[in-house]
Amino acid sequence: MSIEKVDEILTKAEVFYLSTVDGEKPKVRPLGFHLLYEDKIYFGVGTFKEVYKQMEVNPNVEIATWDGEHFLRYYGTADLTKNEAVVEKAFELMPEIADTYKANGWEMGVFFLNNATAEIRNMMEIEESYEFKY
Repeated sequence: MSIEKVDEILTKAEVFYLSTVDGEKPKVRPLGFHLLYEDKIYFGVGTFKEVYKQMEVNPNVEIATWDGEHFLRYYGTADLTKNEAVVEKAFELMPEIADTYKANGWEMGVFFLNNATAEIRNMMEIEESYEFKY
């Protein structure tokens, strides 16, 4: 599987769930934005949000979704390195979000998963598993 396959599943699913750690407790929230850029899948959240602050403290995250055929578990370490090109592309794709962020002086934080594993699963087992290291 290539990173393009992970992107395809996320696109087909439309909504996926990001799990972070808040102290000793898991936190899960739905997301929809992802962007395949330079062979990495980027996700975006506001730097002012708790989810971003949680990833700063503990970057171990997992993304899970169902595309109607398969489950995807995609987990690794969130790399929060600033990438203005990705932010600009995200704002091009979501102008309403860009307007809201700019009007409020908010910053979009983007991240990709490093040292990541992607598992495509059925109800009983892993069908495909791949690793991505950047």
